[in-house]
Amino acid sequence: MQSRTLVPTALAVAVTAAAGSIASKPAVESDWYATLRKPPYQPPALAFPIAWTSLYTDIAVVSAATLDEAPPAVRRSYIRALTLNLVLNGSWSWLFFNRRKLGASAVAAGVLTASSADLTRRAAAVRGAKAAPLGLYPLWCAFATALSTHIWVLNRR
Repeated sequence: MQSRTLVPTALAVAVTAAAGSIASKPAVESDWYATLRKPPYQPPALAFPIAWTSLYTDIAVVSAATLDEAPPAVRRSYIRALTLNLVLNGSWSWLFFNRRKLGASAVAAGVLTASSADLTRRAAAVRGAKAAPLGLYPLWCAFATALSTHIWVLNRR
């Protein structure tokens, strides 16, 4: 993997992670979040930074390697798909935690799941089984969609 690909890819992923963290931190520490009704299968708070750190690492590394190996047309298409995915990823935190739009965040999580599955498909088309770590991303996003939707349903007024 070339550093000229990994550095900008990792930077884009890090900016996404930072944006999500900025949106999330005040709300997670607030009375609003503490009083939300949550389903019994919600993981403990510590699970989220561990899961997302691992997933963001997978996104950066697998995407950089995919970009290195892809022919130019596929590379351009992958960059567009990755950019859209990262925008969707960061948007969820802003919708849920900052804007407190539970329904919209549930829909956004579903769109992010589809985008993550598409990104994984694109990486697998270039790298085959070497793209497998990225497959955890749409699985986690699907779980997040179910969790977001359930929180929305439990807290509708």
